Amino acid sequence: MYRVASPSEYLVITGVGIKDIKLAKKAWVVPGQSCSVFDVSPVNYTFEVQAMSAEKLPFVLPAVFTIGPRLDDEPSLLKYAKLISPHDKLSNHVKELVQGIIEGETRVLAASMTMEEIFKGTKDFKQEVFEKVQLELNQFGLLIYNANVKQLVDVPGHEYFSYLGQKTQMEAANQAKVDVSEAKMKGEIGAKLREGQTLQNAAKIDAETKIISTQRQGDGKKEEIRVKTEIKVYENQREAEVAEVNSVLAKKKAVWTKEAQVAEVEAAKAVALREAELQMEVERMNALTRTEKLKAEFLSKASVEYETKVQEANWELYKKQKAAEAVLYEKEKEAAAQKASAEAAFYARQQLADGELYAKKKEAEGIVALAQAQGVYLRTLLDALGGNYAALRDYMMVSGGTFQEIAKINAEAVRGLQPKITVWTNGGGGAEALDGGGSGGSTAMKEISGVYKMLPPLFSTVHEQTGMLPPSWMGTLTHSAHDQSTMN
Repeated sequence: MYRVASPSEYLVITGVGIKDIKLAKKAWVVPGQSCSVFDVSPVNYTFEVQAMSAEKLPFVLPAVFTIGPRLDDEPSLLKYAKLISPHDKLSNHVKELVQGIIEGETRVLAASMTMEEIFKGTKDFKQEVFEKVQLELNQFGLLIYNANVKQLVDVPGHEYFSYLGQKTQMEAANQAKVDVSEAKMKGEIGAKLREGQTLQNAAKIDAETKIISTQRQGDGKKEEIRVKTEIKVYENQREAEVAEVNSVLAKKKAVWTKEAQVAEVEAAKAVALREAELQMEVERMNALTRTEKLKAEFLSKASVEYETKVQEANWELYKKQKAAEAVLYEKEKEAAAQKASAEAAFYARQQLADGELYAKKKEAEGIVALAQAQGVYLRTLLDALGGNYAALRDYMMVSGGTFQEIAKINAEAVRGLQPKITVWTNGGGGAEALDGGGSGGSTAMKEISGVYKMLPPLFSTVHEQTGMLPPSWMGTLTHSAHDQSTMN
């Protein structure tokens, strides 16, 4: 027959002509084939996952997951058709499968995070749960279309979040109080700061006023000196003009005198005229000289002072620059030397550590090689002895001189102690002496005879080793018994 699936369904066809399974929206179903329909619309699963944080604090995580088949990937859709489609999407089987994956991954992730990290990073926590659950659902061909993690809830008896909310409220209230106090403090400090700045600005203006006043006084003195200089120059010029007028007058007088006494005094007046001309020139030159001298004195003094101050300031600046450059150069050289020293020390330590590491490696390789050689040697001996461990042990002790060493150690232990060693036996003819030499004595009598023969040398040995004598009711030791026991 011809089968057609609805928009939210797929056909799963198996049987003749199909190697595994075939997915289709519409297809012919021929005899020998089986066809079933499964729905691919997503389903909401609501859970309340009980988890525990890294501090062993339990909490409840309400979550709603919208899960359905992955439609954009054919291999995932085939997995879903094989593994999940035979069951109802709302059945306990599918719900327990999805719930087990979500709860397991959520618990594992929550156990690696603190409660504060879970509470503050809810978005990151949700994303990590989403990724880990999706990774597990891929093997069933399922896709998480949406995941909503609700507010974390306290487990009864463990009210962490309620206490945390109270803590946050108290911290906010305390912070508000602190902010109010800081605002008051800033207002008072600002007022004091403004008063201080006002006083500072007033003092600054007073100082600047004094400086400007001093400058104005200096400018006034300079102007006074300049005016005096110009007055002096003018006076000199006026004196020169007066002298010139006087000379003209003298000339006229001379002319008039000359006209009156031309013949008599012509030569004398000519000399006087020449002298007057020369004197006028001298006076004029003296006036110019004094003027230039005054100009040079005041102007040169100011220029010299200015140049001197400039040169002194430049020299001080130059000395400070050179001193700073010298200090900087010394610091740079010192830093470079320290850096080179540190690098050299680090390189030496690194080389020493590399050498020690190489020596340790070679020593370890030698130990391993020796152990391997000894293992081959012991395995060869054991094979030659037919697997007899006792024979191998005896051989190793004999070849290694173990027995000789033991004997040597024992001999060294008793050397210098001078022990008294008594060796005695009960003999072999005591029974005959007790029964008169007859050969028919009973076995019991032989045993009694042996015991009695054993007592004297036993008492004698105890006396020699410890100095103790037997009690009087047991008899006394004779010299003959003592000698006999020593000989035996």
